[in-house]
Amino acid sequence: MTKDIITAVGRRKTASASVRMTPAKANAVTVNGKDLLAYFKTAERVRTVHQAFEVAEEAPTYSITVHALGGGLAAQAEALRHAISRGIIKASPELRGVFKKAGLLTRDPRAKERKKPGLKKARKASQWSKR
Repeated sequence: MTKDIITAVGRRKTASASVRMTPAKANAVTVNGKDLLAYFKTAERVRTVHQAFEVAEEAPTYSITVHALGGGLAAQAEALRHAISRGIIKASPELRGVFKKAGLLTRDPRAKERKKPGLKKARKASQWSKR
């Protein structure tokens, strides 16, 4: 049972990616109006996004439109992978175990720690002098 349009949101650190997936003949991804490789510029980040498709080989193919914001390009790529994984799970729930085992459904909550008063950074203090 596939619906016409599937929406999902993926996040990592301060980056988030909102995804609209529509059934198509081949997987095609457009990020903020640009092609996937044109937006992320490196093959490593494109590979990160394609991990979601590699895990679900028998899943249907989609034309994906993405609105990514916040964070850096690496965090946006992982947020996009998270969103695509969630969208594929909505379409075919039987693949949930496969994605769970691959670790693609876990949101990475790590973020920058706040600066504390009296310190130079979050944990860095000024050097202690005995005399």
